[in-house]
Amino acid sequence: MRTYSKRYKESLKQIDANTVYQLNEAIVSLKKMNPPKFDSSVDLHFNLSVDPKKSDQMVRGTVVLPHGTGKKVRVAVFCKGEHESIAKDAQADYVGGPELIEKVAAGFLDFDCAIATPEMMKDLSRLGKVLGPRGLMPSPKTGTVTNDIAKAIGDVKKGKVEFRVDKQSGVHISVGKISFEADKLHDNASKVIDALTEAKPASVKGKFIKSLFISSTMNPGLKIAI
Repeated sequence: MRTYSKRYKESLKQIDANTVYQLNEAIVSLKKMNPPKFDSSVDLHFNLSVDPKKSDQMVRGTVVLPHGTGKKVRVAVFCKGEHESIAKDAQADYVGGPELIEKVAAGFLDFDCAIATPEMMKDLSRLGKVLGPRGLMPSPKTGTVTNDIAKAIGDVKKGKVEFRVDKQSGVHISVGKISFEADKLHDNASKVIDALTEAKPASVKGKFIKSLFISSTMNPGLKIAI
């Protein structure tokens, strides 16, 4: 049987599990809860009416949060030649070609996002089993395989995040920190909801988002009206 902390139980008393909240109301309620001893993340949890096993129902995309994620994003860029100096000027944290690939193959994974130029993808494919399961493999679909290195790095540093449906037909994505002002959390969350709605596969008929909850780390979630 699951046990809850005293702080979590106090938070439970502040909400009604049967209530379906408007997004702005839910954010205000989250900010009133007793937080843990750190700046917790605020996350959206979607349950979609898709079958992830079907290739035409895969949901994946990116969205730039208007107010960022509140987290420092470490970016690794796999490139050669003049692209290396461009990447460094754009404030990439790690830059390199074959030597960086070898470093990652040896176990280095101290970064949150990987970007690569198209010419590097053949060599980078050997890291598929390392980067893929961690959601770090660069992809043209998410704008992380590109020759426009500066823009890609800038977008990620500003708050570009990726979403992808999991095996349980869920999408979970952070929209900021609990310390953010309520209107900024609302802007970020609204942007994500819009982006996910637009990513609805053509083969999915009827209601796309079955349910949506918002929560902060180590606190109960609130159901959002869709």
